[in-house]
Amino acid sequence: MPTLDPHDYYVELAACFCRGRLGLRADAPIEDVLDQGRRAGLRLSKFKRNAELPRVRRVLGALRGLVPTSLLDVGSGRGTFLWPLLDQLPDVAVTAIDRDPQRASDLEAMTRGGLARLTGLRMDATALSFADRTFDGVTLLEVLEHMPDPSVAIREAVRVAQRFVVLSVPAHEDDNPEHLHLLDEEALRAMFAAAGATRLRFDAVLNHRVAVVALGQSP
Repeated sequence: MPTLDPHDYYVELAACFCRGRLGLRADAPIEDVLDQGRRAGLRLSKFKRNAELPRVRRVLGALRGLVPTSLLDVGSGRGTFLWPLLDQLPDVAVTAIDRDPQRASDLEAMTRGGLARLTGLRMDATALSFADRTFDGVTLLEVLEHMPDPSVAIREAVRVAQRFVVLSVPAHEDDNPEHLHLLDEEALRAMFAAAGATRLRFDAVLNHRVAVVALGQSP
């Protein structure tokens, strides 16, 4: 079977996923691990590199500037932002949550497979089971537009973050049936203000809107 090219895939992350799903030894050769994963039918294509997507590049740049020690990634989904985040911010402890049981289980498998700085949990963004100010920062990346009432998730994110929230939402209407809202700057400012956060900085990125929300001391 063909190997995964490290120029095109997050090979180490894929290997952690395979080890955790299949219970493989940590010292097993990485190509053997990936081969067993493919033979078991594990979908490794989701680990394809995508850090050059404009919205991903902008979010990563913002996070590098903020220098977080811990992050809560809300609604990690297929890993569009999570994989490059883990790859490019190797010193940050990341808790990744998703309410989908399969996606949450995949995240937990990666921790079992050797990615100790990742904690994967099944959790709803509107009812976070964390104490106030648990994390240095929170990311809400392409999740708010999927929620019936995004203001609740925003309030929870502000509650558990110490310094900042980073978000990304579509900037234009699209044909995704799962998108329930088109959130403009005015709507986002109003929802964050209701949650007690008023310092928002917006950037327009190809078809998306990225914002950094400062909490407490300015990032």
